[in-house]
Formats: sequence, structure tokens, C-alpha cells
Amino acid sequence: MKINYNLQDKFDFSIFIPLLGLVLLGLLAVYSSTYENSSASNNFERQFIFTVISFVIFFVIYFLPSHTFRITATPIYILSQILLIAVLIIGRVTKGAKSWLDVGFVGFQPSEFAKVGLILFLAYWLSHKKHDINNFKELLSAVGIGFIPIILIILEPDMGTAIVFVVITLVMIFWSGIDLFGLFAVLSPGIAVFASLFGIVYFMITLFLILLVLISFRRDLFLSTTIFVVNIAAGFVFEIAYKFLRPHQQRRIESFIDPYSDPLGSGYNAIQAKVAIGSGGLLGKGFLEGNQTQLRFIPEQWTDFIFCVIGEEFGFIGSLLVLILFLILFMRLINLSQITKDKFSSLIVVGIISLIATHFTINIGMNLGITPVIGLPLPFLSYGGSSLLVNISLIAVALNIYRNRKYSG
Repeated sequence: MKINYNLQDKFDFSIFIPLLGLVLLGLLAVYSSTYENSSASNNFERQFIFTVISFVIFFVIYFLPSHTFRITATPIYILSQILLIAVLIIGRVTKGAKSWLDVGFVGFQPSEFAKVGLILFLAYWLSHKKHDINNFKELLSAVGIGFIPIILIILEPDMGTAIVFVVITLVMIFWSGIDLFGLFAVLSPGIAVFASLFGIVYFMITLFLILLVLISFRRDLFLSTTIFVVNIAAGFVFEIAYKFLRPHQQRRIESFIDPYSDPLGSGYNAIQAKVAIGSGGLLGKGFLEGNQTQLRFIPEQWTDFIFCVIGEEFGFIGSLLVLILFLILFMRLINLSQITKDKFSSLIVVGIISLIATHFTINIGMNLGITPVIGLPLPFLSYGGSSLLVNISLIAVALNIYRNRKYSG
């Protein structure tokens, strides 16, 4: 009994088991979606190899000394920015974005590595005693740490990944202890941009509500006016930026507002995904028996639309199992962020949660037709070695923090 207790005290199985379950479901779904598909004949084998490599790295990271992440935070962040610049110069163009670097026979996405760099370095910066996040200049510095990679990723262009970086930055700043006014100042421009998607009337109503909230805070007039002007500019800048987006990116935004505006183009995948999930019923059509999956109605279904493979072949029960596993994972990570005594470690865990939860929310929304199709994979399930390696490694970092949770840094 003592051995089991000590093991549970050092290794949180309620984090590891959901992770393992999601990875195994992902392998099944990748196998099914690439079954007898000549254009993706080796994808399952590659995913399986990356799974093995990822779990080897998982245990290496788990046993690292706790101070390793603090020491490597700055170098990893700097290296990740260098790689993001390099991919803009010598990167490989895939699906209209220059987002891949090739090293020998292996290709990887620097933006995946940059997620690790951002989480570690922003946690390091926010946890430093000399930085007060409620000081406006310090707040701008924290936002700047996040927006350097965001700008580089937008230049690729990869809007989906850029959104993930925005969420990670904002959530970590919030967790670091920012006051309500500071949080509103950071979030309100994003709200204004989102409202502008639906037209000038919604944008004007949102601006009016933002003005009322700013008045209610009763802060410095110059600062409040500046924030309000930034909100106005955010909406109009988006209108200008929209014109510079590539046609397929514009169509994705339009299909988000109305998926049936282009049912054979940008809205096609979302419509077919809903058909696949709906046709699965309670128990599904059976492994390798899904019509939408096996007849390949959705292009490259093993990536962004892997969830509808599970929905069609394993039904509502299979879909629910995926949601439950993610829910358990999120709850345990949230609990870990609260019980660890080290602010740096707590911020890292929050960054990991925000990363995985953003991918999860947007990807599931894409499959259900309630969020734009912006090319974000479902963590642990979608095909992709870079994504799988980074996500499993980050869970290893979280379990390393769990192992050292009783010690303050």
C-alpha cells in the first residue's frame, strides 16, 4: 500500500490515463480515415512512430530537475522566435502558408515549438517579483512577449495558430493577478473585432457597451479615452486587414457567419462533418464502416476533422467519451494550477490548459459548424507529428510540476 501511495503522490494517473485514452482513440481514427487511401498510405505508421517517440520524450521530461524549465525558458523563447523568422525566409509552403521547416527528411512547424517557448518565457516573466502586471507599462511588456510570435505567425499566414497564441497570452496575464480594469483593457479590442464581423450595427452597439463599462470603472480620463479609441481602431483595422486576406481566408470567415453561403467551397467540410457526426447515431456505424469517412467526403479528414470520424464510426457514445476524457484532463490540470506552491509552475500549467482548451474548443466547434474552419487540429487525436510531440511534452511538463508541486520555486 505504501508503494502505491508514494507512486500516486508523484505521478497523477488521472492526468496520464485520459491522455493515453485520447492518443489511442486518435490512432484508431487516423487508421480508419486513411484506410486504403493511397494518398495517405503511410500516415498511420508515421503517427504511431511519433506516438512512441513522444512518450519516450514524455518520461525524459517527467524526470528532469524542477528548475530546468526556469533555466531554459529564455533560450527556448529566443530560439523559437529565430525559427519563426527562418520559416518566413526558407520555409516550405503548405496549403497557402509558409509554416514548415525541413531538416533532412523531417519537417516540423516552428509555431508548435514556439508555443512551448511562449508558455515558459511568459510564465518566467510574469512570476518575476520585480514585474507588476497592474502597472500599465509592465502590462504592455507582457502583451508584447505574446505578440512578437503572433505577428510572425500572421505573416506566414496562419490565423488559426495566431488566435491560439492570443488566448495563451491573455489567459496567462489574467492568471498572474491582473485587476479587472486591466483585463477589460486587454480583452475589449478583441470583442470589438468579433462584433465587427457581423456588421456596423453590432459593432456600434458593442462600442456603446464598452464605453459604458469604461465609465463605470471611473479611471483616469486619458487612459479610458485611449482604450476606447483603441477599440474603435481595432474594428476598422480589421475591416482593412480583411481586404488583405487571401480569398480562401475571406471565404472561411464568410462561411463561419453562414456555412451555407458556399456549400461546395469553404463551407463544404463543416457541412459534411455535421452529416458524419449526425449519421453516427448512438453507437455509431462501426470501425471502418463510416460512409462519410470511408468514401472520403471530407478531404484529409485525419487532420482537422478527426472528431467526425469518431462521431460517425463510434457514435454519440464515442464522441461523449472524447469529451469526458478532455474534461477530466482539464479539471485535473486546473486543480494542479491551484495547488502548486510555485507561481512560475502554476502559470505554466495555466498556459498548457489555455493551449489545449483553445484547440479543443475551436476544433470541436469546426466539426459542429459553430466556429470558423481555421485549420486547428484536435490535440492528441489529429494526425501530425509536431503537434502530437509538443502536446504530449507539455503534459509531461505538467506532471513534472505535479511531482514537485509541494516545493516553492
